[in-house]
Amino acid sequence: MTLVVDAANVVGSRPDGWWRDRAGAAARLVAAVEAALEAGTLDGPVLVVVEGAARPGVAEGRIGAGLTVVHAERDGDSTIVEQVAALTRDGASTVITADRGLRDRVLAEGASVLGPSWLLDRI
Repeated sequence: MTLVVDAANVVGSRPDGWWRDRAGAAARLVAAVEAALEAGTLDGPVLVVVEGAARPGVAEGRIGAGLTVVHAERDGDSTIVEQVAALTRDGASTVITADRGLRDRVLAEGASVLGPSWLLDRI
C-alpha cells in the first residue's frame, strides 16, 4: 500500500504558523515523514504531494528509501487524484487528507482515506 500525503492539508491541520513559511512547513513535514520511515513508526512507500508556495521547500523526486515528493503543477488535489489513479493500477493506496472533495474523488478511484491526525500521530 502506498500512502499519498496531501501536504497542504496535513500542514494546514495544525495552527502552528505554517502560513508564514509554507516552504519551511513542507520541508518540516517531509523531514518528519522521512524520520518516521527510518525509525519504523511509518511504513512506506510514501508519496508526498506539495503545491504552490510550499514547493521550493522540498526538492521533487525520491528523497530516501520509501519516500518520494511530487510537485503539483496545478492544484494539489488534481495531482493527488492522478497519482492515485496510476497507483491503483499497481496496488492499493491510502490518501492522507481531511478535504471532503478530494476524499470523494480518490474514493471513486479506489483509494482509501485517513485523516491528517493518523499521520501526525506517527511522525
